[in-house]
Amino acid sequence: MKRLLFFYLFSLCSSAIMAQNTIYVSSETKGIENGTLESPYQTIEAALKQGLNSTGNDTVRIHVQAGFYPLNKTIRIEKTPSAPVLIEGDEKDMPVFSGAITLTSWEKTPQGWWKTHIDEVTRYGVKIEQLFVNGNRAIRARTPDKGWFFVEGAEETVHYKGTGRSPEYATQRIRVKPEDMESLKGLSAEELNNVMVMCYHKWDNTRKYLSQAIPDSGYFFLNGQGMKPWNPIGKGSRFILENYKQAMNTEGEWFLETSGDLYYIPRKGEVMETSVAYAPVLNRLLSIKGDKDRPVKNITFRNLSFEHAGYVMPKTGNDPAQAASPDDAAIQLDHADNIRFENCVIKHTGNYAIWFRKACTNCKLEHSYLTDLGAGAVKIGEYETPDPAYLTKHITIDNNIIQKTGFVFPCGVGVAIFNSSDNKVTHNEISDLLYSGVSVGWVWGYGKSYAVNNEIAYNNIHHIGWGELSDMGAVYTLGISPGTRVCNNVIHHIYSYDYGGWGLYTDEGSTGVVMENNLVYGCKSGGFHQHYGKENIIRNNIFAFNHYQQLQFTRVEDHQSFSFTSNIILMDHGVYLAGPWDKANMDMDYNCYWDLRGNADPKFLDYDLKTWKKIKDKHSIIQDPGFKAPYQLDFQFKDQKAIRKIKFKPFDYQKAGVYGSSEWIQKARMSKEREEEFDRIVRNREESVSALYDRTISDI
Repeated sequence: MKRLLFFYLFSLCSSAIMAQNTIYVSSETKGIENGTLESPYQTIEAALKQGLNSTGNDTVRIHVQAGFYPLNKTIRIEKTPSAPVLIEGDEKDMPVFSGAITLTSWEKTPQGWWKTHIDEVTRYGVKIEQLFVNGNRAIRARTPDKGWFFVEGAEETVHYKGTGRSPEYATQRIRVKPEDMESLKGLSAEELNNVMVMCYHKWDNTRKYLSQAIPDSGYFFLNGQGMKPWNPIGKGSRFILENYKQAMNTEGEWFLETSGDLYYIPRKGEVMETSVAYAPVLNRLLSIKGDKDRPVKNITFRNLSFEHAGYVMPKTGNDPAQAASPDDAAIQLDHADNIRFENCVIKHTGNYAIWFRKACTNCKLEHSYLTDLGAGAVKIGEYETPDPAYLTKHITIDNNIIQKTGFVFPCGVGVAIFNSSDNKVTHNEISDLLYSGVSVGWVWGYGKSYAVNNEIAYNNIHHIGWGELSDMGAVYTLGISPGTRVCNNVIHHIYSYDYGGWGLYTDEGSTGVVMENNLVYGCKSGGFHQHYGKENIIRNNIFAFNHYQQLQFTRVEDHQSFSFTSNIILMDHGVYLAGPWDKANMDMDYNCYWDLRGNADPKFLDYDLKTWKKIKDKHSIIQDPGFKAPYQLDFQFKDQKAIRKIKFKPFDYQKAGVYGSSEWIQKARMSKEREEEFDRIVRNREESVSALYDRTISDI
């Protein structure tokens, strides 16, 4: 009896302690708010004010009940709590923190469009450049509706050169086909100045407002920074025109007048009375910012959804920037330690999802879903030269789903590691991106780099590029990177606009990178490419069914560029090698090559096999590697006789990608419709360029 009484009293005490350390938040609160279950706070800010100032050592739990929480300002955390804090929602019904205003009071126009008025535009000068209707991103009025127009020619007048590589102030006169500017006719000067032009370069974009346009003559003018010599606007450059009412003609398009009237062409099946529309007005939803010597520590976010972060282009526009590096993020951390995001959602943004920026250490993003993003998903470290005493490092990005990026900045990256070290990007599903999947390093050449000891492992990276930009890699590296490992990833369906749709890409100055145990297939420009670098190791990989060539190499240097050993290269179209492999300083041996076309006289560049083996690949073999069913993408081995000859060690590529429940694994998969759309883009693009090959990668 005494023992039963003891356990009863212990249970009561535990419940009381838990209640004491739990703060409640509810969007339905009315009247008194004291953070209890009976009278919860209505806002997360009120709960944080109490939670961050709590005393004691026990974890403080802030329980956010299911509901919609519109934010009128960024959630800011700028101090370390005395005890760890857990901010948690319900796993099955996550609370939503939104940076948008909800649009209501719709009416129909004579054209069948929907119209509403946004008072905040005229009353407070609010700028809105993204819109989400019924959970889908609406398209700001643009022309052409699909694809792009082409530049006929460009001239630049420099007004002030400055000291940099490109002019600090200049005007560009862009010549195009007059018919491509037909829809600009009749616009006032003010309306013209609000038209946004986005130009596509090789690997990034320029976004600027029109300064002037002469539609009948086929000219428009841009002002601001001068063109970048490495990515100018010139004949053949692509562009679109966006943000004017006369471009509205397609379901899902919208336009906001300076008067505050917003127009929307409903998509098929949408009903005005039951539709829900959100217009983001905050660009940042959550900011965690400590001081240099007092980082914010020990906070966990779990089961929360962060939605509707906007991006507004400045009047000076956006000059081209690789990986959209300067772009903001919906969640940003500076001087933070041991901050975790678990099972969270970040979606519907005009910018990046999350940025572990300055002096972040030991932080984690785990089992989270990042989708429908204006730029990329995750940024780690600073793109500008950091203070080495305050580096971002030891960040873990594990078991996340990253899908559908680049709606505002096509050059956004799935996960971008800038000047940062000792990070792990593991077991993520990264798909449906317009540019590179994972980018590591931020130094071009052999200068001092802080991007060392990074691990990119067990990720499934696929359906990248979509024919929008060039010069991309599913995994892309830059600069001196000793200790960096790219291993056990599965990479496939990489398709660029022009050159440069590679699987593994060691670009300018990549040094000390190990790439092994990767399965790479279906890439436009090759499974592997090194531009230039030093002492990289490419071993024990499978490169299969890549398109124009299987492997590419660009620049010969005096030092050893890389070693390429114990790899399997399988193809049925294209060629094995492109570039000066015969002149390269590299260790290339013990590889297995096989052409399913049954080519009895294989060519390595212009060399036959006998001659080639005197130059490279002395112990390599031409032999069926023994895959079970490569055309069904089964790269397990039915026979290991061949691979033993090249010292190849089989690896389980099926471990790549997310792990956990069947629902989570299923969520990571691209829909069949999206896969078929990718295939159509590839097929149409290849047919429009040339009929060089009988098959495209979409046939795999």
